[in-house]
Order: sequence, then C-alpha cells, then structure tokens
Amino acid sequence: MELTIRKEKSEDYKTVFNLIEKAFENEQMSDHKEQFLVERLRKSNAFVPELSMIAEIDEKIVGHILLTKLKIKNKSNEFDSLALAPVSVLPEFQGKGIGGKLIVEAHKKAKELEHKSIVLLGHENYYSRFGYEQADKYGIELPFEVPKENCMVIELVENGLKGVNGMVEYPKEFNE
Repeated sequence: MELTIRKEKSEDYKTVFNLIEKAFENEQMSDHKEQFLVERLRKSNAFVPELSMIAEIDEKIVGHILLTKLKIKNKSNEFDSLALAPVSVLPEFQGKGIGGKLIVEAHKKAKELEHKSIVLLGHENYYSRFGYEQADKYGIELPFEVPKENCMVIELVENGLKGVNGMVEYPKEFNE
C-alpha cells in the first residue's frame, strides 16, 4: 500500500465531495455539511489551490485536507493566518496515519508558501501531536462559543505568532 499526497485537481472535486461526506457521516461533533464548505471555499478569495491536498493509495483518493486564508484582528492590527478545515479520511482508512501525513504535508507546503501560522477547531488530543496549542495562550479567540481546549493554533515558523492576538475572522464562506 503506497500512499501518495498531491495537490487536488478540479477533476477530483466530485470524489473529494463524496469522501468528505463519508468521513464525517458518523462524527457526532459535525453538522455533516463539511463537503459543502469545501465547495464554497474553493470558489472564495481564501482558497489557495496548493493547500488543497489529497492522499491516494493505488490511485484511489482516500483522504483530503484544506487550508484556507483567514485573518486575526484586534483593535489596531490585522494578521494573516490559515484555517485547517477540514481534514477527511475515508472511514475504512481511518486510524492508519493518513490524516496525520496530510497534516504534516500541508504544514510543509504552507511554510514553503511563507505562511506563518494555522488556526483550527478540533480534538485537542489529536492535534496536539502535531504541535498545536490552545489559541488563548496567544490571546487568540474564535468568534463562537466552543471549549477553549478545542481552539488551537500552531506556529509554522519560529515566532510565527509573536505579537499576534485578537479575534479570528473566518472567510464568509464558513458562515453560509
């Protein structure tokens, strides 16, 4: 079983839509609409084509990850960051490290593109393995009520969040 990670292409969209739908089908902490969010984000100004990546095993698409642009704003400043949402793996391939490999590759690509940080809402025990920390440690807040331990950030470069604080402003597509 050889795993390949590559940039998503437009001809992958239908397969990825179905993959995301299946990946979140039995997830309790989901609105089961992640696949529609990805569709909207692909058409937005927040979309960075190189940061929409898929994992394949024997040419079958088994996973997908998307990083999109967002802002962190306070009274006097505005900072660029990325949102990680969602990372999806087909149920029969979950628990095999594919999601983790997608995260590592997405981090690498985001760094190459000179992004400094990523914000996410997710399982604290899972994402902390990749270096994510609670956002409130940096004075960064998400614009909705969620447990603090699920609001997480990572610095892609040393001091990538130095002096950064404020409210995360997601692209409007997240709220549609």
